[in-house]
Amino acid sequence: MSQTAEIAIDATLDASGLNCPEPVMMLHNKVRGLEGGALLKVIATDPSTQRDIPKFCVFLGHELVSQQEQEGTYLYWIRKKSS
Repeated sequence: MSQTAEIAIDATLDASGLNCPEPVMMLHNKVRGLEGGALLKVIATDPSTQRDIPKFCVFLGHELVSQQEQEGTYLYWIRKKSS
């Protein structure tokens, strides 16, 4: 079992089947509704999320805790910055 499988998440965003820019737009809206410090798991199938989601986190100050690829599915664990 991977280390990230053991992390307790607060919310999940499934952006499977969506292409750029939709996954990041959905991520932005989802993060807005979370409390500071909350952990969000994102599921995506668009390879461009490998570039876009880390940049999103850096730009807005959120922590990209982990990212993985599993057979064409991209998984991200993002901790919302504390206000």
